[in-house]
Amino acid sequence: MQVHKGQTLDEVVRLLDQYKDRGKLIAGGTDLIIAMRNKKINIDALIDISTIAELQGVRDVGEYISIGAATTFTQLMESPLLEENLYGLKKASRQVGSPQIRNKGTIGGNIANGSPAADSVPPLLCLDSQLILMSTRGERSISLKDYYEKDMKIEEDEIIREIQFKKPKFNQVLTFSKLGLRKALAISRLSIAILLELDGDKVKTIRVASGSLGRYPLREYRVEEFLIGKEIREEVIDEAILVLKEAMDERLKGRPTLPYKRRAVEWAFKDAIEEGVKRLKGVEAW
Repeated sequence: MQVHKGQTLDEVVRLLDQYKDRGKLIAGGTDLIIAMRNKKINIDALIDISTIAELQGVRDVGEYISIGAATTFTQLMESPLLEENLYGLKKASRQVGSPQIRNKGTIGGNIANGSPAADSVPPLLCLDSQLILMSTRGERSISLKDYYEKDMKIEEDEIIREIQFKKPKFNQVLTFSKLGLRKALAISRLSIAILLELDGDKVKTIRVASGSLGRYPLREYRVEEFLIGKEIREEVIDEAILVLKEAMDERLKGRPTLPYKRRAVEWAFKDAIEEGVKRLKGVEAW
């Protein structure tokens, strides 16, 4: 097997065009190396993108935040651009695996791996994120939502160059809550991210996304529609959880984990929305 150390983005896309399905990108390799050891992947070449500066870092680009696909979770945790109302993305990054995994694992790899338990994806879905893809054919953009919901593939000769999203308004806040099997190194049993904006005590804007509550991370549109315009009260949140459970029941019907997840999602949803209210208003939700 050939191993190429990519020096520039242009070199990487040329190598992808050369090898296509017989080549794989590697940055952190936290999932890929395990798959190779277990002989689940058989390829002719690895293309290392871990030191390409164009693919790293969190950048302020006017109305948008841009995150290079090879940005590690440790870099996300340390970015001053993900403070305040983007705190939920930083919190999700902090809960990825162990320090060693956070030092190596990348946000692009977390997306491309396609796991329904990818911690970074629900917050990025709440931010209406776009994937900027590159190949020798040029550049294109697809929404992260469509990548999952419409199964819009990343082609074999394409690389995720960056993830982009509009900055939330100053009076919006992003939160995240995760429930794992154990406190350390936990893979999500389920997670909830919420982007919240209030008008007094009423919900003006809300986006809700979940992880591990379906075949892939997804937006919970029914819950969003239910909560718009409603006053944040305990009984309203309980009703919203029932709406979420109905959607879960349809998606996870017959799964042995459904009874557990129906109970666990109550805590995760309440935790995420309570944190949002507290960060916006400085008081407990109820």
